Amino acid sequence: MSQINREDMLELTRRMTLKRNCFGRIAGAYLDKDGFVDGTFNKNFRKLSAADQQRNLDIAKAIPFSETNVKLKEYRFQKEDERPGSAWQMLMALRECELKNDALLDVFYEVVGEHYRASGDYAVYFFYGSYDVPLKASDRESLWDSEEVFRFLVCAICSVYGDYEPGEPECGFLFPAFKDRGTDIHGIEVFDADEHNPHRELLEEILFQP
Repeated sequence: MSQINREDMLELTRRMTLKRNCFGRIAGAYLDKDGFVDGTFNKNFRKLSAADQQRNLDIAKAIPFSETNVKLKEYRFQKEDERPGSAWQMLMALRECELKNDALLDVFYEVVGEHYRASGDYAVYFFYGSYDVPLKASDRESLWDSEEVFRFLVCAICSVYGDYEPGEPECGFLFPAFKDRGTDIHGIEVFDADEHNPHRELLEEILFQP
């Protein structure tokens, strides 16, 4: 497990506002406590109302803004974790298609439904974002030129109440890892709201399949 630089995460969250929104797409599924999918959605993020954008930005932002190296921890994919049919391969494909492949998303929801241990109904939210990482001068001030484009996914799993109203994220992840202000496709930053009772199944059965 590697250490996460808090400044990297804060740099990302500054792009998760209405004025500086980095997200282009949102997709998700609603599941019952037994893991059966009740419904799915897939939308252009920028076509949502301002209120819906803000509501979803709050969900997505909770992952990188969480307590670094306590509630948000970085894990490494080894060569065997990146084999064909792996979760890593699926996440790379979802990132490449910018969440526009519903069939691939359905496979991920089914994997979550099979393994996730929920006490009630819940939702899986996926966000696709891109961030033009600016160059930094020697005095740490940003320059106008872009160093690279960080293309990423945020996933948040939340309990839902009433008419599919989500609570705060219980767990989730940022993929690929944002490390040293750049893309690390062999890393993933995993969030657990309750670090004392984590959803180990997210790591051990969904992301890092035995």
